[in-house]
Amino acid sequence: MNAKVKVARLSVLSNSILIILKLFVGLTTGSVSILSEAIHSTMDLLAAIIAFFSVKISDKPADEAHPYGHGKVENISGVIEALLILAASIWIIVEAIKKLITPGEIESIGLGFIVMFISSAINFIVSKKLYKVAKQEDSIALEADALHLKADVYTSLGVGIGLFLIWITKLNYLDPVVAISVAIFILKEAIELLISAFNPLLDVKLSNDEIKIIKDNINKFSTVYCNYHDLKTRKSGRMKYVDLHLVFPENMTIKEAHDICDKIEDNIEKSLHYTQIMIHLESCDKNCNHDRCFKKSNK
Repeated sequence: MNAKVKVARLSVLSNSILIILKLFVGLTTGSVSILSEAIHSTMDLLAAIIAFFSVKISDKPADEAHPYGHGKVENISGVIEALLILAASIWIIVEAIKKLITPGEIESIGLGFIVMFISSAINFIVSKKLYKVAKQEDSIALEADALHLKADVYTSLGVGIGLFLIWITKLNYLDPVVAISVAIFILKEAIELLISAFNPLLDVKLSNDEIKIIKDNINKFSTVYCNYHDLKTRKSGRMKYVDLHLVFPENMTIKEAHDICDKIEDNIEKSLHYTQIMIHLESCDKNCNHDRCFKKSNK
């Protein structure tokens, strides 16, 4: 079992435990903010299950039907997770507004904020593990799952602090106010995740920093080629794809040009892990200022 699958399984387990705890305490206390956290954790569990299966599928090698591999399964997973969070945040806001209109008493507040702080601590530990593996494996599905749990850290803390303030002030209306604040935070998270996961499905280019790394590695060999053009980049799951046209002096052999392409590809792959490069070789039309072409044209 690889690291991605192991940490995804850990996320499923931790979320399952927290849902049971939050639902029990939420129903016992009658706190809409705790119940909103239970719903949030339920969305996290669904997201963790989706992430678990998506990382297993995305690691399958390329086949005849999927020559570019299965990486975009992770992006689809991220989009579904974001939509789930959007639905959960809207539900929380609706229920919190109802609670504002018809307020109720909250029982066993002490138990409530203890569970919230325990939840925050557990999610902090699990999210750190998820982020670590997500960065190592460049997994959008695990990064999305980690983002859910990171948000849960802050929302659980917020609910815990809100319950503590209610315990001190006896102002029960703070409960739905905190729940709405939690929902707005989750809504923002969902929008950011949706953009991050959806862009690769449209073959959006790599980040400017990544493109700079690619160009810097190509430019290291500028003395042996004439120029390059039509640089295109995209991403599928963790795999990055780079296509470009590289123009060589007319009198350079195919072997010489191919060896240079191999060196450029190796350099880029060392600088950007999980990258595949496709270079189209072209012959110079004698309009460049490369020494080798210039000398030939003056003979």
